[in-house]
Amino acid sequence: MLQYDYEHHEGVAGFVAALTGLHRGFGRCKAIGVLDANNRPIAGIVYHDYNPEAESIMITGGALPKSGWLTRETLWRMYEYPFVQLKCQQVVQLTPADNEQLLYQLARGGYDFEKFSRAFGRHRDGVICRFTSEAWEQCRFMRWKQRQPAMKDAA
Repeated sequence: MLQYDYEHHEGVAGFVAALTGLHRGFGRCKAIGVLDANNRPIAGIVYHDYNPEAESIMITGGALPKSGWLTRETLWRMYEYPFVQLKCQQVVQLTPADNEQLLYQLARGGYDFEKFSRAFGRHRDGVICRFTSEAWEQCRFMRWKQRQPAMKDAA
């Protein structure tokens, strides 16, 4: 059974930064940690660069390989913060263009894409991945959650 940490933003952000190689960190951010049944961190989601005027926020995630963290419950919690609590109209994720597995998952989830040349340096392109509130409202995870009992420990 997975557990979720809504309190240790800096620790989770550091964990994700180490997993993703973003050693510069995220600055001011919020984060959700995903813990295994033994209370060990296995994944994290960091929300950064919030722009309330544009109703937009950046999201970066990282996870230990084969950790089983990406469940329906985790997906609900991942998007509940920006779309329900902050009332964002979009979530934006910058993804390396060569990370085909993640891009495939995001496409299946309803993200749209725009190429961002040299986003990760002179020789590595990126993709701006956007997930709108309308796509969130239509996605299967939203419909799944509407059939579930209320969560008791959400942020």
